[in-house]
Amino acid sequence: MWVIAVLAFVGCTDDKDDAQGGEYLVATPITADLKEFKEEAVAVTEPIPIKESGKIYAYKDYVFVNDVNRGFHVIDNSNPVSPHAISFIKLEGNYDISIKNDHLYADSYGDLVIMDISDINAIKMVKRMEGAIYQQFWCTVGFDVDWPQADFYDYEGFDASKEAIVGWEVKSQRLSEEELQDKYGVGDPNIDIALSNTSSESATPSSSDTGQGGSLARFKIVDDYLYAVEWSSISVFDISDLSDPKTLDDVYVNGAIETIYNQGDILFVGGAQGMYIYDISSPDKPKYVSEFVHGTACDPVVVDGDYAFVTLRGENSCGNTESGLYIVDVSNLTSPELERFYPLEGPYGIGFKDSLLFVCDGDDGLKVYDKTDVNDLKLISHFKDIVTYDVIPLEKSLLMIGDKVLYQYVYLNDSIRLLSTFDLK
Repeated sequence: MWVIAVLAFVGCTDDKDDAQGGEYLVATPITADLKEFKEEAVAVTEPIPIKESGKIYAYKDYVFVNDVNRGFHVIDNSNPVSPHAISFIKLEGNYDISIKNDHLYADSYGDLVIMDISDINAIKMVKRMEGAIYQQFWCTVGFDVDWPQADFYDYEGFDASKEAIVGWEVKSQRLSEEELQDKYGVGDPNIDIALSNTSSESATPSSSDTGQGGSLARFKIVDDYLYAVEWSSISVFDISDLSDPKTLDDVYVNGAIETIYNQGDILFVGGAQGMYIYDISSPDKPKYVSEFVHGTACDPVVVDGDYAFVTLRGENSCGNTESGLYIVDVSNLTSPELERFYPLEGPYGIGFKDSLLFVCDGDDGLKVYDKTDVNDLKLISHFKDIVTYDVIPLEKSLLMIGDKVLYQYVYLNDSIRLLSTFDLK
């Protein structure tokens, strides 16, 4: 997990105004060598049980299932009725992957990691590009490191260019008013005090040589370019040389963004405040076109023709917008307009195949709609009693990731039928 760590004042004891000082809890980072830390964060191992289901990615006969912040489980899906695990790609501090011509691109603690998967049983490391993604964050913090309760976080002597934070030591210290001001800026109006423990909570493939992610994807390959969304910008890479990408200029977005999808030369970027549209006819320089703004919510998007389908989850950390499905008319890209809203329980990913629309409605299961008339969606199937997260509609079957289970469905004339389940536990 990446965190902007700033000197922070959280609270004081009752005797903070005492000239002799007061007792405060001070957290000091426990560190490790940054280079070794990052090297140990990437490896290929035998299959292991999944801890927390994340995204899915399909490439050739393989399915990659994300274990949140830990890496990807590699599954042989040449027989969808009976898939089996091959290996686990350990990628700590990871959000997503994308694959082209047997080259896997992934993020790990802000670096772009490239792997050769031409031999799926002997995956090789190709290159690590340090600081290529998430460049705004100044230090590396282990994904499993919890922020302690403390009045101050002391980074004196910490070198973010050489060290990673792997834990914290919290001690009670008596600090005078002079020490509070000199060391932590307390009482100095020129010091910007911020809380350090407010870290973030965190269609078929276009070509046979490029894999396919779901609607929650943060990585997207379009021809010879890789686009990766971070907090408020899009990182752009020229991958015409697959083993040696070139880092191009970032494109900054007016809001927090989470997902990316393309329809031809148009990128649709889902964010907490809205959907942002970019033209990539000049692929090295995405150009802002317009945006569709909604209330604060988690927001994946897919697009079919003149309509964008946006699921909004507004509870808990996602925001206060009503959860549901927004259908947005994007026939005029410069002026997207809301066509219709359908309430849902707590949706995550979304996908479509021809006239079928698949919505992962969280604890309320997988819902299948006929989207022939967007103003009159018809629910034709509802798979209840399962937790649903994201879908990938393939040419002949539908992949869906739930709570530590990979589901596969076969298409029928007007619905789908369960084909197999694969327990990742």
